[in-house]
Amino acid sequence: MIDVQPIKLRFGIIGHSPLLNHAIKVAAQVANTDMSVLITGESGTGKESFSKIIHQLSTRKHSTFIAINCGAIPEGTINSELFGHEKGSFTGAAGTRKGYFEEADGGTIFLDEIGEMPLDTQAMLLRVLENGEFIKVGSSKPQKTDVRVVAATNVRLVQAVEEGKFREDLYYRLNTVPIFVPPLRDREDDVELLFRKFAGDFSERYRSKPIILDEDAKQILLSYPFPGNVRQLKNLVEQMSVLEGDNRNIDAEILKNYLPKNAPRANTLPALSGSEQAKDNFSERDLLYKILFDMRRDVTELKQLVLNILEGQGSAGMLQKYEHLFDDVAKNGEPYADKNSNLPLYLNPSNPNSANYNHVEDEQDDAAIEYAKEVEDDNEPEKEPEEETLSLEKKEKEMIIKALDKNNNRRKYAAQDLGISERTLYRKIKQYELDK
Repeated sequence: MIDVQPIKLRFGIIGHSPLLNHAIKVAAQVANTDMSVLITGESGTGKESFSKIIHQLSTRKHSTFIAINCGAIPEGTINSELFGHEKGSFTGAAGTRKGYFEEADGGTIFLDEIGEMPLDTQAMLLRVLENGEFIKVGSSKPQKTDVRVVAATNVRLVQAVEEGKFREDLYYRLNTVPIFVPPLRDREDDVELLFRKFAGDFSERYRSKPIILDEDAKQILLSYPFPGNVRQLKNLVEQMSVLEGDNRNIDAEILKNYLPKNAPRANTLPALSGSEQAKDNFSERDLLYKILFDMRRDVTELKQLVLNILEGQGSAGMLQKYEHLFDDVAKNGEPYADKNSNLPLYLNPSNPNSANYNHVEDEQDDAAIEYAKEVEDDNEPEKEPEEETLSLEKKEKEMIIKALDKNNNRRKYAAQDLGISERTLYRKIKQYELDK
């Protein structure tokens, strides 16, 4: 029969919960073996303490113990961190580096947040567990290692296996001995003990008297679910120890001010309310339409500005010629009104049925067709600009011929004389059929 009390005193574990005592017993029983252990439990329950129990009570206690948070290592470097790399194996690999599995040879590695490990790294870890060997990044030579692996996670790995995010074979290989660390809400009798322990610790650290709860505050503390578990309780006690100053007696009202009202289990983003939320809750398509309509309004305003200038200068002929361009502009200084302002959904968030995407798209298509008809029905282009364009083409062709003649058809130097790239010169030669 294993006595858990000495283990609790040695590792600073507070509590008398049957679930907690069972987890400690299992950790002590499995410590002297080399079996892989999977510690499960919510965030903040103290899973790393159990990995230290397993290491310190094992025959490996005098060897290296390395704790690694798999979720804190970037996916691109985790293989190098765990298994090492050879010189030149990737950009920045200036020399050969030992990985954690090589450094901890003969000792214990604690892999926290194992559920965050990438799939390719999971395959390499499985090889270590099964054969006791690994291959460095950039190498082809297997290396042996004798490492005890203790893993921990706060997610349901069975669900991760079903979703294809975690290897099934690795799950069963790690889960040889499962240890469940209970959440604080299932250790109701331990909450007050932990509170007094933390209050004493922080009174010594900050050289003040420990804070004390009255009966009403104790009831509130015991009924609170503590989604952050022991870590949240510790932070709560430290917060009150510092911020309450000389007041060492905590009543119910004071305690309520420090407890989150909704007790979320995960980080949530602040939500907007009312019309502000409807206005800013755009999809990518909404934003694109917003940009398009803003541009259309700006162009219309620019047209109005040009219209006012033309009217002021009395250029009646020019205005009459291009009158079709100003059909959507109010004349004689009337205020601008966008006749399409009611079309997009995001411009009137209080009325979601004021428009839909099909209506917007149809009008854009109609506008494009109308503009194409106007261009098609417009007068023939004037001859003067046409002759000028032809003249420019002839001049360009003559200059290219002169540059080629000057440099004896050496296109590289001809391009330098013309001030253009060699690729552009090749294209112009082909365009003007000068290579024949």
